[in-house]
Amino acid sequence: MSEPALDPRERSRIVRDGLGVGIATGTYGISFGAVAVGAGLSVAQTCALSLIMFTGASQFALVGVLAAGGTPLSGALTAILLGTRNTLYGLRLAPLLDWSGARRAAGAHLVIDESTAMSVTRTSTPAARVGFVSTGVTIFILWNAATLIGALGGRALGDPRTYGLDAAVGAAFLALLWPRLHNRRNRVTALAAAGVALSLVPVTAAGVPVLASAGVALLIGALWPGPDETEWPEVDR
Repeated sequence: MSEPALDPRERSRIVRDGLGVGIATGTYGISFGAVAVGAGLSVAQTCALSLIMFTGASQFALVGVLAAGGTPLSGALTAILLGTRNTLYGLRLAPLLDWSGARRAAGAHLVIDESTAMSVTRTSTPAARVGFVSTGVTIFILWNAATLIGALGGRALGDPRTYGLDAAVGAAFLALLWPRLHNRRNRVTALAAAGVALSLVPVTAAGVPVLASAGVALLIGALWPGPDETEWPEVDR
């Protein structure tokens, strides 16, 4: 059965939102490029990480360990630990996007925090696909372009945080989260997960706070089911 066409106005709105999130997030790649070169990576190695790994948190975790004097192996393990959340995202997205074959393989490379957030809030497969692609592709292109700029600029750029780029990603994610805080359970989940993550940051390795906060969300979801979480809404296919 063929999928009904997505309303043009809804498509435009989703694409606009995806571009906005993509621009805010992709620009922060300048910071990664500068930090990675400062940690001892070459421009080619830095750009390869963004092309192949393409998950900002894991990339920063890897170069952070290297900058602190850690071994490449420990940096890679830290990056893998932090990136395991993408596996959970994939499990959530697979039935929603309903892709197979080459499209599913290509889409897997774009499974990141922002593309996931822009998909799971949709109530139909066509809308979820538009949100996923518009956000994921925008971020992929801009993140890699910004990584190259940051890597070439290197020390000449100074600390990218002085430009406020580190705040852009957090602001974009807050904008994605805010509409979901429409009931008491979601608000409790957000506060509990944030509290656990913040308490673990000073005493655990990178990646552990994120996984622990995800565990809090799963636990609350299991113990406190709600009508919007027990089952994904019927989608139009």
